[in-house]
Amino acid sequence: MFVNPLLHQPTWRDRLVQSPILIACLALITGGLIGGITALGPLYAAAGVLALFVVTALLVSVQTGLIATLAIATIIPFGTLPFKAIITPNFLTLVLVALNAVWLFRALARSDTYDVRLGSLGVPLIGFLGLTFFSLVLGARGLPDPQTLHNYAKFVLGVGCYFSVINCIRDRATLRFTIRALIVVSGISALIGLVLWTLPDAVALQFLVSLGRIGYPTSGRVLRYIEDDPNGLERAIGLGVDPNSFGGMLALVAVLTLTQLATPQPILPRWVLATLGGLQVLALLLTFSRAALFGLIIAAAFLATVRYPRLWRYMIVVGTVGAVLLVGLGYADDFIQRVLSGIQFRDQAQQMRLGEYANAIAIIQRYPVFGIGFGQAPDLDLSAGVSSIYLAIAQRMGLVGLAVFLGLIGFWFTRSLQLLPALDDELASWLLGCQGALVAALAVGVADHYFFNIEFSHMATLFWATVGLGSAIETCVHPSLPSDLLRAYPHNRARADNENSFTNP
Repeated sequence: MFVNPLLHQPTWRDRLVQSPILIACLALITGGLIGGITALGPLYAAAGVLALFVVTALLVSVQTGLIATLAIATIIPFGTLPFKAIITPNFLTLVLVALNAVWLFRALARSDTYDVRLGSLGVPLIGFLGLTFFSLVLGARGLPDPQTLHNYAKFVLGVGCYFSVINCIRDRATLRFTIRALIVVSGISALIGLVLWTLPDAVALQFLVSLGRIGYPTSGRVLRYIEDDPNGLERAIGLGVDPNSFGGMLALVAVLTLTQLATPQPILPRWVLATLGGLQVLALLLTFSRAALFGLIIAAAFLATVRYPRLWRYMIVVGTVGAVLLVGLGYADDFIQRVLSGIQFRDQAQQMRLGEYANAIAIIQRYPVFGIGFGQAPDLDLSAGVSSIYLAIAQRMGLVGLAVFLGLIGFWFTRSLQLLPALDDELASWLLGCQGALVAALAVGVADHYFFNIEFSHMATLFWATVGLGSAIETCVHPSLPSDLLRAYPHNRARADNENSFTNP
């Protein structure tokens, strides 16, 4: 009996099942799983299997990479691999490297469909990064120490998240999905912070110390209190280690959430936004970070003045609810006293800030052009580090670096404000949310340095990812392709003209 061989050709599934590569991979995974259970225990082995699935998802989906980046940066920013290596990368570094690899390889493999986008801020931002590297090398006299170099590399990856965002977000649906995810994961982070704050100190301390296997501190100031007094008020930190950086992160994302509450076309149901926004604002208040509180107020006032007058009502409602909660919890007097003492520079923290400001100004006077780099101060009578991103930039990169940074931010706001009238209500709310979030971060930066600190790369990631979200609207509303691609692939001109899904909801 004759059988047509064409009817029995092996499918791709058959080939995959019979592939020696698959067998080798399965053997490797099985061996790794058994070894992990033996060496680290079943919990870490299960986490390894989960990480394997996450890595697989990262390699096939840029959306997964974006969400993983935002989730790690907001929820567990200091998590690292649970074993020692020459360099122990944290989760955020690994995800950013994978995300960059995916969109870069996609652009190289399918250059007729995916062009590499720099955005209006791309070239100046590359110049800014070049200037940071010059200051790093100059300050270290050509030989930065390994720890500084490691932290600097993480910082560069964080700033480079701008390019990942504008190259991964190419349509309205992806942008909507990303903003939703950022609001949700930051709400989860706020909830974790509130839960840890409400738990008894011993229980919260035990939980946080248990995270020492993945890079979290196990001794010293694990729980944080006002004036470092364990008998005083505890400050909410979530999994962010530091209450001020946690508050700065919450200020940025809370503005994005509150903007959606005020818009006619919210990105999530209003009750969901109200719940998440309430969690974020309450957690921010309980950090007792005055810089974060004032940053939130200034950003909300900016948005209420520019576009959404109803935000004034929301601010009054939120302030009233917050005041009632503080009175009910018995913290109203302490909170008011802390705010007043901060304004009057009477408490220990503010006195230390004044000392840091004087020290930073002395460094800038001695090294005004390119600063001292990212290591220690070169003079014994001075010390590096100051609680202000503007003085920190001037200290690390000189007045040239500060001027470039301010120019970048000013240019971004100018471009985004020019684009605003051309957008529909939904897009305008997204862009205004990004503007307000950056206003909050810049206001927080007057008295805190975390958005420009190489040891807090997740804060740089959130800052520049927000800049990228705003720029993604511009690059997709006005798509452009290199002239050589338009000549080589004429159909790309039609795509550049018709692909604009941002203007068609």
